[in-house]
Amino acid sequence: MTVVRSEFGPHLMLDCRGCNLEKIGNLEFVFKFLNELPERIGMTKITQPYVFPYEGLIPEDKGITGTVIIAESHITFHSFTDKDYFFFDVFSCKHFDVDQVACLVQEAFEVLHVERHEALRGKDFPRSLEERVPLVSLQTV
Repeated sequence: MTVVRSEFGPHLMLDCRGCNLEKIGNLEFVFKFLNELPERIGMTKITQPYVFPYEGLIPEDKGITGTVIIAESHITFHSFTDKDYFFFDVFSCKHFDVDQVACLVQEAFEVLHVERHEALRGKDFPRSLEERVPLVSLQTV
């Protein structure tokens, strides 16, 4: 039997600056964005977003942190309002349009500069028990 392997799924990571500071610091705005995004990108939301203000050990590291758990994995947001910066991630076992998500984030938060990272995770993830390969036979690259 030939086993066809593919990665578990994409992980989109956006490092954003030059943003609308009112939006990246607004609890209700971030909640609404995280609440609506899963449906807009074909994902299944299984929790309401958990969004809260954050103040770190360094006073200027304050901002908004939020996550929403989706059946396919998770979406996260973490802003640093004094530093005009936020991080946004989507990881999913279901393929999604990473360009669409990047555009939605940029438009919603009026982002002027994005550093975009993409990874395909879980290249050895077994889609079924029959595909599972014992760890001793895997080689580290």
